[in-house]
Amino acid sequence: MPLSSALLTVGILLAVTAAAGLVWRLRDGRRRTAAGGVDAARLGLLRGRTAFVLFSSETCSRCPQVRRVLRELASAHGAIDVHDIDLTHRADLAAENRVLSTPTTLLVDSDARVVARFVGVPRRHDLDAALNELPALQETA
Repeated sequence: MPLSSALLTVGILLAVTAAAGLVWRLRDGRRRTAAGGVDAARLGLLRGRTAFVLFSSETCSRCPQVRRVLRELASAHGAIDVHDIDLTHRADLAAENRVLSTPTTLLVDSDARVVARFVGVPRRHDLDAALNELPALQETA
């Protein structure tokens, strides 16, 4: 293979890799549309309470950061629980809740419906926006 063809091939591969990385980075932590509910009893949620459910694992390097932000928001709002589920020990819940990577965070309303899903590290303002859309929290504020 001539040197010019090899350099062209490497350049194309670098461009494709950079584009894929950029797309991944832009989508990481963004709010995704959520539909359906969860089995509150299997996740340890209290009926009638809004909760953040963080799916983490022992090897997740970004999970402590997410856990800290969720706890800060929960203490600021007062009416929100934070449940951390380690998928290392509860792999059955990963398939049941369609969790493909950690961290994944669900915002579950008081009726056990998933209001928002965040894959990756969620941005604080996105979490606040999702919380502000909940009617139960607006009544207590």
